[in-house]
Amino acid sequence: MHAGPEIGVASTKAFVSTLTVLSMLGVHLGRMRNLPAKRALEVLHALEGVPKQISALLAHNNAIKKLAQKYSQARDFFFLGRGYNFPIALEGALKLKEISYIHAEGYSAAEMKHGPIALIDPETPTVFLVPQDSMYDKTMANLAMIRARKGPIIALATEGDKAIKKVADDVIYLPPALESIYPLLATVPLQLFAYHIALARGCDVDKPRNLAKSVTVE
Repeated sequence: MHAGPEIGVASTKAFVSTLTVLSMLGVHLGRMRNLPAKRALEVLHALEGVPKQISALLAHNNAIKKLAQKYSQARDFFFLGRGYNFPIALEGALKLKEISYIHAEGYSAAEMKHGPIALIDPETPTVFLVPQDSMYDKTMANLAMIRARKGPIIALATEGDKAIKKVADDVIYLPPALESIYPLLATVPLQLFAYHIALARGCDVDKPRNLAKSVTVE
């Protein structure tokens, strides 16, 4: 991946780098299956802009830290997303579990109403990945279900989305991007969120309990 050694036991850089490589592989396979060159270039140019966009997200570190401190004593979390962002919901939940030891579950937002919604209450925050993409309206409908049950909502939304302010308790804004690029952008604030919650709870993020990876055993 040409990203250098992964120092973090929770594999933060490795995950983002893997997403990048898979995006490039997707473009390559698409070209082999006659994906128009214009579309391929659009994705590649968007990927080239990701480092600058991530730097802009990192500039909001203090705001994410403050948000993490607000929710650091929660005992359970849900992370929800649709389409490209469903796997990122899984990643957000995994990072939170790994380094803060808070019980967290990632779900497809489409599946939430088929059982897990029974666990929603005012003490259980839900992190919604709801950028303005093709899944936006459906994800907002799922968000409304959580809101109706008085569950606290943290939303990752696109800059300029005014509707999200009316239904979410807290919002982390992502820069506008192609639908396939949002996962790269959303991953970083979720990892930062987990990091700051872990610190607020007094956890050693460099030595998560019970975890052993190559950086700790070689």
